[in-house]
Amino acid sequence: MSSAVFSTSAAQGRPFVFDSENGTEVCPQHSQDELFGEARPPQRVVSAISPGAFKDARLAGITSASRLTVRPRPEMVSSGIAAMDEFTGGLPRGCLTEICGPASSGRSTLMLSALAAATRRGEFCAVVDASDALDPQSAAAAGIELDRLLWVRCGENSRSAEHRLEQLLRVTDLLLESGGFGLIALDLCDLPPQTARRIPLATWFRFRRVIEHTPTVLLAIERQSIAGSCSSLLVKLAALKLAASENFANDTPTHAQLLTNVEITAELVRSRMERKPVRSAEITFTSKTAWAG
Repeated sequence: MSSAVFSTSAAQGRPFVFDSENGTEVCPQHSQDELFGEARPPQRVVSAISPGAFKDARLAGITSASRLTVRPRPEMVSSGIAAMDEFTGGLPRGCLTEICGPASSGRSTLMLSALAAATRRGEFCAVVDASDALDPQSAAAAGIELDRLLWVRCGENSRSAEHRLEQLLRVTDLLLESGGFGLIALDLCDLPPQTARRIPLATWFRFRRVIEHTPTVLLAIERQSIAGSCSSLLVKLAALKLAASENFANDTPTHAQLLTNVEITAELVRSRMERKPVRSAEITFTSKTAWAG
């Protein structure tokens, strides 16, 4: 059987299949020979197929939009700060969370609190420290179980910020691929903003894809947001009020003061866990020094 597919303007682009062997006779045309007794086999045609029955092979593997499933809401875990958990719902697993703000805005406080909460849950965590800024004593005072913490010091014996950033990206790739971490924190606070912004957007996409179906929380601590639309949660911090005590020793300069607590304001900039666009919202909480009297 031979067949051919064609369309005409009268059919408005709908395909028709004509079969030369099977089909019914449709208005056969008679030549002069047929009229005078020399009959020829009539042409046969198959009726037009339904437009819905015609499937293009190129579209066979595409799922219609009506059959797409909605991605489930990620599991949320505590950040270690009750006010922040109530505000954002916690930190999402399998997602990238950005915490940004200037110096003394509570970035390190939030990171240490999240690490402490994760180690208390029995999870292993990692801090990729771009500038060798983590203080183990402060980490222990914040409640972090140090035997469950991997501290990667990218800033040690490194002179340039570009080299430290390169080390941070390589280590992060290895940690994400190895798996087994409940929380991985990237401390980019002390990198110059122009250096941190050199991280390609494709790198953040790759990080997000690697942890997408894992229980890992990827937490980036920065001066400014640099991951763009790759982050599922973006919180901007700022210091609202600094409280300091009087001079704490007789042999110290008169201008020296002990910082006892910081009143911090947090703004929810992006949250992909909500179906509706996030409106600008703020909360305020206080961070106190562990050794304040």
